[in-house]
Amino acid sequence: KLVGLRASSSRAIVRLSVAAMAFAARRTILRAATARAAQAAPRLAPTPSLACAWQRPAAFGAFPGASRRFMSIEKHTPDEVLSKLDDFRAEVLSTNWADYLNLVYSVPFWEATFEKLTVLAQPYVKEQAVGSKFAQIQEMMDVLYQCEDVRDHLNELAELCTRASGFMGTGYAAEEKVENLDEHAKLCGEAYDSLLAKHPEFKPKIEQTVGHGLAVLRSKHKFAWSTSARYFF
Repeated sequence: KLVGLRASSSRAIVRLSVAAMAFAARRTILRAATARAAQAAPRLAPTPSLACAWQRPAAFGAFPGASRRFMSIEKHTPDEVLSKLDDFRAEVLSTNWADYLNLVYSVPFWEATFEKLTVLAQPYVKEQAVGSKFAQIQEMMDVLYQCEDVRDHLNELAELCTRASGFMGTGYAAEEKVENLDEHAKLCGEAYDSLLAKHPEFKPKIEQTVGHGLAVLRSKHKFAWSTSARYFF
């Protein structure tokens, strides 16, 4: 009886294997025939109304790299525009420009607000009050970008000096020193003098960023600049 059961089971397994192989071969033949028929059939261009989303032309600004200009139909009086300009100027000037993290968070919003104010101020830019205030804000933003760039470079140089001194200044696991640090310090000092000469009205903000940055670097590397005596160096 056991021999008979084993024989019948073997025959059933063989039949199932043959059926599976036949089904696989038939499916392969059917796929090949379908592919040949699809290649031979003419292709119709999708109509604009029935096209899928990926077949339609992408709208402007749909990609991350695209930019969209600010547009508005709002109408403001010269006094309202002047008030908005004053508020924006006060907000930017009252911020600590030496705080890089604050600038990282705030500058994108300032740029968006400045773009909006540029559009709002265009109808009244030839008026004395609005035009002069808008020119001051433009100069302020230029000084902000320049001070931010110089201060960031000074912070990087100071960080490299700290790393070159090793663990807690002991020389352990010290990294390589900046060989031309004197040249970098000299260029930063010249940029500091140039900013003071071109934008004397923004001297407090220039001192807050570039001046203090030079003092921080001087505590790690000896060099001279025009106002080093103010920081007792």
